[in-house]
Amino acid sequence: MTLLPPQDPIHWLFALALNALLIALAQRAPLLTPSGWVHAGILGTVLWGSLGWRGWLAVVAYLVMGSLVTRLGLRRKQERGLAEGRGGRRGPENVWGSALVGAVLALIATHAPSRWLEPLLLGFAASFSAKLADTFGSEIGKRWGRHTVLITTFQAAPAGTEGAVSLEGTAASLLGGLLMALVMLAVGLIHRPATVVMVAAVGLLATLAESVLGATLQRRLKWLSNEMVNGLQTLLAALLALTLAHQGLA
Repeated sequence: MTLLPPQDPIHWLFALALNALLIALAQRAPLLTPSGWVHAGILGTVLWGSLGWRGWLAVVAYLVMGSLVTRLGLRRKQERGLAEGRGGRRGPENVWGSALVGAVLALIATHAPSRWLEPLLLGFAASFSAKLADTFGSEIGKRWGRHTVLITTFQAAPAGTEGAVSLEGTAASLLGGLLMALVMLAVGLIHRPATVVMVAAVGLLATLAESVLGATLQRRLKWLSNEMVNGLQTLLAALLALTLAHQGLA
């Protein structure tokens, strides 16, 4: 069972000071916009304060892997108009679209009964597994997907179309979700190989569901932004993991 750090003011002040120092040192790295770094510092404080170094390090690994895969084939994606804006740098909306669900679960875990801790951590792990699966699938699929179709109709669609998938992108989604689950295992937030498989499978399922949402509602509702869809995707992954844990299947 994972032990949470002591929840006292000194611990939280340390979390704040540590993240402020690290953000000050890291902000020149081409990962986030200036405001993105500020919000990443807030997120990092929440994660270190609630889950300690395990939760913090897991999400740093997510950020690094997501940023690296975004830069794969970047020049080619830019030529085709498929690259992320701002040279792949993420802003506050990206930070919270990806991590709000996980951050809320981390905070709940600090006050929940001990018997709830493992299911909450499974939800936390699944939310980030789903988001990294989405990032891997999108970035690899846009660059190397050879035959892209709408997930709802299987009709051919240009790469980068909301709700479009490819075999290469789907395989990359599975890889991304599995990598994130292995990180969660390595830092001790999940504990069994079978749980790694479950978290990766939930991440892939939530990613496919996000593609369905993109192909249907997102194409019709202008206010349904990518960040909102990301939040719904991570919420679905967390709820699926919590349900499986409640049923004793995780």
